[in-house]
Amino acid sequence: MASPFDIDDLLAFRAVAELGSFRKAAESVHLSQPAFSRRIDKLEQALGVKLLERTTRRVSLTVVGRDFERQLRQILDALDTTLLAIRGVAATRMGEVNVAAVPSTVNYFLSSVIAQFHLRYPKVRVKIVDESANTVLHAVARGEVDFGLNFVGSQEADVDFEPLMEEQFVAACRRDHPLARKRTVRWSELAQYDYIAADKASGNRLLLDQALAGLPDQPRSLYETRHGTTMIGLVEAGLGVAVVPSMAMPAKDHPILASVPIVDPVVKRMVGLIRRKSTVLSPAAQALYDLCAQMRQAKRGRRPRA
Repeated sequence: MASPFDIDDLLAFRAVAELGSFRKAAESVHLSQPAFSRRIDKLEQALGVKLLERTTRRVSLTVVGRDFERQLRQILDALDTTLLAIRGVAATRMGEVNVAAVPSTVNYFLSSVIAQFHLRYPKVRVKIVDESANTVLHAVARGEVDFGLNFVGSQEADVDFEPLMEEQFVAACRRDHPLARKRTVRWSELAQYDYIAADKASGNRLLLDQALAGLPDQPRSLYETRHGTTMIGLVEAGLGVAVVPSMAMPAKDHPILASVPIVDPVVKRMVGLIRRKSTVLSPAAQALYDLCAQMRQAKRGRRPRA
């Protein structure tokens, strides 16, 4: 018995879902608008649901249509992966990769990974969603991005967490600061200097507060900001010292910034790659995912010192 719809009908739906216009979608698949409309009608009738809301001015997905579009994208990506592997052209295909990452992983880790990725796949576009840990986790769990870099997600049932590296929190300071000459620094010593802290909406702040609960002589903030990159900018401007993950700091030969490991206690976090379970990544996304994993050894070997 023949299928009530075919792959061309699915591709037509994906086109209108992405472009939001029947005219543009019809042009993209080289059909007249009437012929294109018949494809969509055929698909909706076969499924027995309304996928699109159509007016004279705009086209939008229904609730069912949005869910169907997400599932269809996974199916077509899986098919695309299989066909590209057979034809041996995955490495040169044009496409897009969407990555969600906590900001502290972007500046000095993910940026270097993407630089290498671009050399290998110059035609692939990369979109970075740099947000809080919870936002990154939700974006991955909902299928809004291909994969993520995060320090939360290992306990989520629907998310695979592949550890990349365990990193220590360090004191960030200028090279002309007294702390830059020390091999290690205690939390109580930080209290002697102007201190730049992450605000309470930051996942790192929650992690630090839990690790330091009950510790006397904790540093009190003179400045607060949400993102580690902003904190480092304030440090570079000479406004004080900050506590950041070692991954957020530049290499030890940076002309202005230095990082010093903090002890008593040592506080660490595990950063990993997260992806939704049973999701097949596109060839481009898989290539970037694998490159992140491959470059972890080099980053693990870097000492978080000035």
